[in-house]
Amino acid sequence: MGHFFSHLRTITKHRHQVIRNASHCGIFWHCLRHDLSKYGYTEFHWSSEFYNGHRSPVYEERLRHGYFSYICQHHTSRNKHHWEYWTDFFQGNLVACTMPWVYATEYVCDMLSASKTYNPDQFKPETTLEYFLAHSQYYYMTAATFEYVKWCLTRYRDLGFKGLKKKDTKAKYAELTAKYPKYELIDKLHPSENLPPLKEVL
Repeated sequence: MGHFFSHLRTITKHRHQVIRNASHCGIFWHCLRHDLSKYGYTEFHWSSEFYNGHRSPVYEERLRHGYFSYICQHHTSRNKHHWEYWTDFFQGNLVACTMPWVYATEYVCDMLSASKTYNPDQFKPETTLEYFLAHSQYYYMTAATFEYVKWCLTRYRDLGFKGLKKKDTKAKYAELTAKYPKYELIDKLHPSENLPPLKEVL
């Protein structure tokens, strides 16, 4: 039962942090629904099984299921603040759609919360931006989504939540979506190098 309660504490702490972040960004009411699917049986059961307290249970599940995650498939197909929700396949090609402003902003709040929840002692204003840039080749976003998220995390690094006021983020989002296409065909996927070793299913 230890994993049950530990996981419950972690996801609740994360969710409350997202809501606090969202209050600074002008999307408080929207984020009251954040990650509610994590409390349903499908996600909660498997996530508590793979809980370790230091990173998302999805990572541990991938190591035990040939890198495939049932948790992630369930979660990202139901939560629009994940870029995976805004991707599609067509004739062997990956097609990305630009995330709407409110969901892209929720994604920023989500990333900041995850960084603070899983590594509170190491969290600094630049932590989330550095993580995002280090893994960006594996995020299949449109240029508009990518540039918006990067801009938000850079503003947070430099100004904190003072730089993420609603009027400022909306203005930047409008600027970027006018500059880049809404849909993009991603014809070259980037295979990950140095994949972590798989674990035997216990």
